[in-house]
Amino acid sequence: MREEHEFFDTEQVPWRDAAGSPGVSERVLSSGPDPAVELTRLAKWAPGLDTSAAGVIRHAFFEEVYLLAGELEDLTLGVTFGPGHYASRPPGMPHGPYRTTTGCVMFELRHPAT
Repeated sequence: MREEHEFFDTEQVPWRDAAGSPGVSERVLSSGPDPAVELTRLAKWAPGLDTSAAGVIRHAFFEEVYLLAGELEDLTLGVTFGPGHYASRPPGMPHGPYRTTTGCVMFELRHPAT
């Protein structure tokens, strides 16, 4: 079960380095027993971040992403996305790699596959 929160100012949550994701910082807003697969966060990608070395990404969980600021280039699709773009990915869906020149901030939700 996720934590219970009434409205609060997300500025009160400090940015911290996202484990295993160099160049990404996060504000974890809510998480479940396994935050790797049950998480709500703001993620901030540093300007110049390029995930090409990691290759195409696949997760064992559902992922929803909404871009709030900046830009994110999908290197496989050859398309750059900006504020207002949204993605919904079922477990196993290939995506990325990505690059951002300006950096970006996104709202991300992760849900278990079962």
